[in-house]
Amino acid sequence: MQAERTMEAVRDYLIGLQDDLCAALAAEDGGAPFAAEEWTRPEGGGGRSRVLAGGAVFEQAGVNFSDVSGTRLPPSATARRPELEGRAFRAMGVSLVVHPLNPYVPTSHANVRFFQATKEGAEPVWWFGGGFDLTPYYGFEEDVRHWHRTAKEACDPFGPEIYARYKHWCDEYFHIKHRGEQRGVGGLFFDDLNEWGFERSFAFMRSVADSYIAAYRPIVARRKATPYGERERDFQLYRRGRYVEFNLVYDRGTVFGLQTGGRTESILMSLPPNVRWRYNWRPEPGTPEAELYERFLPPRDWLAD
Repeated sequence: MQAERTMEAVRDYLIGLQDDLCAALAAEDGGAPFAAEEWTRPEGGGGRSRVLAGGAVFEQAGVNFSDVSGTRLPPSATARRPELEGRAFRAMGVSLVVHPLNPYVPTSHANVRFFQATKEGAEPVWWFGGGFDLTPYYGFEEDVRHWHRTAKEACDPFGPEIYARYKHWCDEYFHIKHRGEQRGVGGLFFDDLNEWGFERSFAFMRSVADSYIAAYRPIVARRKATPYGERERDFQLYRRGRYVEFNLVYDRGTVFGLQTGGRTESILMSLPPNVRWRYNWRPEPGTPEAELYERFLPPRDWLAD
C-alpha cells in the first residue's frame, strides 16, 4: 500500500508539471496553443502528449507525460544494472523538447522520471532520474551563466557538491562521441538516484523540474525578437542535425521508449521539424558560428567568475 501511495504521489506531481510547463511555454509563445493527445500501450499504461507547432516563437515544442509498465525491463534499462534483468517495471516521467524559430533562442530539453522494478519474493527497486540541458546556436555568456546559476540554485539545498556532480555528468552524457563535440552547453543530468531515500530523492527531482521555466523562459524573452537572416537560419538547421544524431544514437529515453514498444510519435517528438546536413562543413574562423565551437561547446565552469 505504501508503494502504491508513493507511485501515485509521483504520478500526480508529473501530471501537474506537464500542465504547468505547457501553460508557461504557451504564454511565452503567444501565437499557438498546445494540441493534446492521449494514448494507451497494449502491454500496460499510456500517456498524454502535447505539441505546439508553428508558433510565433517556437517552431515546435513537445511536452509528454507517460506512465508505462511491462513484465520485463528492456536491455537499455539493464545494460548498466544487470541485476535487474527479468524484473517487471513501471516507469513514469515528463519529457520536453523546445525548438525555437529564432536561431538566437536556444533549443532546450528537460526530463524527470521515476522507475520501479519488481520481482516476486524480492524488495522493489526504485530510482529517480532527470535533468535539463541547453543547446544554443549563437552563444551569449549571460544566458549560459543564468542557465547554470539557476541549475545550481536548484541543487544547493541538497548539498554543496551536488551541482558540480550532476553538471559534470551532464557534460559527459551529452557528448556526441562520433563527432567529438558537445551537443550544447549542458546543465544537469542525474540517474539511479535512491540513496537519499524516497522523500529527499523525490524532493530533488521536483526542485530540478520546477526550476526549468525559471532557467529557460528569461533567455527566450531576451532573444526572441533578435533580427536574423538566412545565414543564421541555415546554421541553426545545420546544428539541429547534431541534435538528431544524439537523440537517435545515444539518448536513453529514446532507446527505452522504442525498446518497450512506446508510442513512436510521442518518442520522436523530440526531433526538430526542419533540419539540414552538409558534408564536411566547417565554420569560417572568426565568425559567430566558429565562436560557438570555440567558446561555448567545450565544457567549462560557467560560474567560476
